[in-house]
Amino acid sequence: MLKQNLQFKLSQKLSPQQIQLMKLIQLTTMALEQRIKEEMNENPALEGDLESNFDNQDEFAGDDNDDFYGEQSDYDEDNSIEADDINIDEYLSNDETPDYKTQTNNFSEDDDDKEMPYAASVSFHQDLINQLNTFILTDDQRDIAEFLVGSIDEAGYIRRTIPEIVDDMAFTQGIYTDEKTVEEVLYIIHQLEPSGVGARDLQECLVLQLKQKTPTEATSLAIDIIENQFEAFSKKHYDKLLQKYDLSQQTLKKVIAEIEKLNPKPGGAFSGNQKQTEVIIPDFIITIEDDQLVLKLNGRNAPDLIVSKDYKDMLQTYKATEDKSSSQKEAVQFIKQKLDSAKWFIDAIKQRMETLYVTMNAIMHYQEKYFLEGDEVLLKPMILKDIADMVGLDISTISRVANSKYVETPYGIKLLKDFFSESMKNSEGDDVSTIEIKNHLKKMIENEDKRKPLPDDKLADLLKDAGYPIARRTVAKYREQLDFPVARLRKKM
Repeated sequence: MLKQNLQFKLSQKLSPQQIQLMKLIQLTTMALEQRIKEEMNENPALEGDLESNFDNQDEFAGDDNDDFYGEQSDYDEDNSIEADDINIDEYLSNDETPDYKTQTNNFSEDDDDKEMPYAASVSFHQDLINQLNTFILTDDQRDIAEFLVGSIDEAGYIRRTIPEIVDDMAFTQGIYTDEKTVEEVLYIIHQLEPSGVGARDLQECLVLQLKQKTPTEATSLAIDIIENQFEAFSKKHYDKLLQKYDLSQQTLKKVIAEIEKLNPKPGGAFSGNQKQTEVIIPDFIITIEDDQLVLKLNGRNAPDLIVSKDYKDMLQTYKATEDKSSSQKEAVQFIKQKLDSAKWFIDAIKQRMETLYVTMNAIMHYQEKYFLEGDEVLLKPMILKDIADMVGLDISTISRVANSKYVETPYGIKLLKDFFSESMKNSEGDDVSTIEIKNHLKKMIENEDKRKPLPDDKLADLLKDAGYPIARRTVAKYREQLDFPVARLRKKM
């Protein structure tokens, strides 16, 4: 039996503008520049000069942000407003300067960062191919050699077996050969620089590098140990090696020193590697002036974006035309859509700047003692909710601001999310940051006797004596987060 009934339901839906803003807030400075370029390519009504930004800028005026956090903007992709209902005057203005640019302190153009030219370099794989030209190879050998070079990853390894390589060459390249021939060509690859390139595992990589060294007693013994006792060596079972080879501790130390000089990732040593070096662009800059903290937002977050004058002129022409055709009315609706899109994108950029600034300003004042002195012991426990309560924004917004953002401080460039930490009670009942505990643990491990490294339960006892009563499993978790192995693997002769 069918029944009809009325049901009232209250739901909240994000507008396109809110979604746009949330995505923009999460972007880093470099990613924002790319996003703006994409928007300018898609929307001809948006114009700007991304190269003319000043370096830094001071605090922003606190405008009403309801258009983005509450009410929806006028723009809607499904807008069906008639052309005659459009108020043309709203879109006509002689002001060519974005309003958010007038809310900051302008800096001299002399302060602009100058672009540094990039040197053209040969890629890692091309360098290996060039080295092959010094060898006398048949056509078949060269085809196999080039395929093997193409199979080398950025670390310098070939992560595949010989049978797999033979099958792959037959199916994908039409090169038919056998395992013996591939082994012979691989021997040639192993003679290329950097030493150890083309190895199939770490053991082979170390042996290749040792064999290219000047033969000495230590290198010969090192080759024997890596080839025949690699598992015992990698697990640092030094007592077994001393007994197996009837060595003195001094001799074994020399062997270990030879092995430690080797590069486990030979591909990474190539100076012309095609992988670009990542450059961190800080989103915020904190300085100390007259014992006071000063926060600035990287000027690259404030591009010179304006609404296209050509599109405004089109509207002006339409307004002055008495007899408007249907095609003109369709055109003006399209122009309005693009202008609206450009206007609220510019507004979203402004809102992003203000949100980033107020959030970082709250973090700076919350951790004021640290930013003034640089001692990580002064870092207070801080969670997202603490900052959200201070600035009156949602926790998710604070999380987006902290995501992948960096701040330049007098003590170096820091990852913003590293300032957030949980709190724990010390032996005196005071709240301390887990960052403080991790730093204390790090110093303990770095200063331990490497011949008898401290196990986790001993570390827990020492931390308790220092006033940090935490469990052994917590110590193990922090140790792993600090990227320290277990005590056995930290052992040295």
